[in-house]
Amino acid sequence: MRLILLGPPGAGKGTQAQRLVEKHGVPQLSTGDMLRAAVAAGTEVGKRAKAVMDAGELVSDEIVNAIVAERIDQPDCANGFILDGYPRTLAQADAVEAMLADREVKLDATIELVVDDAALVGRIEKRAQDAIAAGQTPRKDDNAEVFDERLREYYKKTAALIGYYHAKGFLRRVDGMKSIDEVTGEIEQVLASL
Repeated sequence: MRLILLGPPGAGKGTQAQRLVEKHGVPQLSTGDMLRAAVAAGTEVGKRAKAVMDAGELVSDEIVNAIVAERIDQPDCANGFILDGYPRTLAQADAVEAMLADREVKLDATIELVVDDAALVGRIEKRAQDAIAAGQTPRKDDNAEVFDERLREYYKKTAALIGYYHAKGFLRRVDGMKSIDEVTGEIEQVLASL
């Protein structure tokens, strides 16, 4: 099972990815986690990423793509993986397609969590309140101002992937506004139909 989860910030991609990991035993691949792991492991691409980050710059698509390619070659990805937060751009989507073609495997589906943007603000605020109630520090992006900026960035760069994957026949849409369990059920129905 090789999946991409798409949707704006706060849509529930991380929550659903974790449920898929638990049920299907394939890893969730987050670019942030992969970057940190590559840097910590001191791999060649990790060293390049560290140099860029130490200079205070954004890691290029070339480096991110190389880290993803390195990660999907690990043994735990042999039966598949879930990409969460990557690809973010059309160029990265093309890179994923090339990576998979090089390995003679294919993407099974891109699942878009369809959500109401206005309702997402309430979700983000609730997530921050829940974190505080649990004695935790809320995520720095769990406030309306930061969220609005992330949402604009999503529509500027990432939303184009919806059409990209639809045109390739890989896009499946799930109502991300339902309860967590209902969304999980819809995703499982998509997977059963593949």
